[in-house]
Amino acid sequence: MRIVFAGTPKFAVESLSNLHNSNHEILAVYCQPDRPKGRGKVLSACPVKLYAEENNLLVIQPEDFSELQNQERFALLKPDVMVVAAYGQILPKNTLQTPRLGCLNIHASLLPRWRGAAPIERAILAGDKETGISIMQMNEGLDTGNVLLEKKCTISNHETAQTLHDTLSNIGANAILETLNMLPTLKAKSQQNNDATYAEKVTKDEAQIDWHQSAEQISRVIRAFNPRPISYTNAMAKQFKNRVLRIIEAEVVNRQTTNFPGDVIKYDKDVCYVATSSGVINLKKVQLSGKKEVSIKDFNNAYQLIKLN
Repeated sequence: MRIVFAGTPKFAVESLSNLHNSNHEILAVYCQPDRPKGRGKVLSACPVKLYAEENNLLVIQPEDFSELQNQERFALLKPDVMVVAAYGQILPKNTLQTPRLGCLNIHASLLPRWRGAAPIERAILAGDKETGISIMQMNEGLDTGNVLLEKKCTISNHETAQTLHDTLSNIGANAILETLNMLPTLKAKSQQNNDATYAEKVTKDEAQIDWHQSAEQISRVIRAFNPRPISYTNAMAKQFKNRVLRIIEAEVVNRQTTNFPGDVIKYDKDVCYVATSSGVINLKKVQLSGKKEVSIKDFNNAYQLIKLN
């Protein structure tokens, strides 16, 4: 098939690679324009663009796909199908109707659960035991199109957004190839809109730990916001002067406590037990603002925690 691919982040790269190395033809790769990054605000290319350029694929980066000239340029490519994976722009109706076989979206959830921008993080935060990839026929709604293929995977109690992202990226890359190879015979399944949930974009404020939640809820926050934006709390000891303590990794301890939430109840060698409203959290990897990420053992050797807030 003659394919136009649209994607921006790392999640989309494996799918693009699979398609590029198949017997299908990549006509062009669409991605978001270069954006300023880092302290120096240097214009930087996204992962999809980097892969495309390394493999001599045509890259197109419209600022606004809805502009008529961008739609006309897309139509001139005459694709059989458009494959979309975390592109980051809304496609206009004309574009959705241009490819002979429509536009297919690789979505990181089992639709209609977790439509929207952050399905991976929301699944972990909600304590879901299962998620997956949906290959969806795109329409004008937000992830509301008919589902052509679904692939499931479990979410373990140790899953982070990063590990789940990597798993789903791989599943999606294989699922889109399978879908394209079976496309003439696949029967699309409509979504049950009454069962839909919306995965809003995550914010830094959500990553602040509330020690009045249960240990299980706090564990989900820490795992869901790893690697971005990373959960955090305030270290109340005098030597820290209320500096932010980022929590990279932690685990739930099978132990109850009557201590006030946020109290450090055990601080010895390679453990740091913190009381919650129900249960205990053991910090394993942390990062004090302005310092490097370290194991809790190394952190304990340098500091003495009193209370977290």
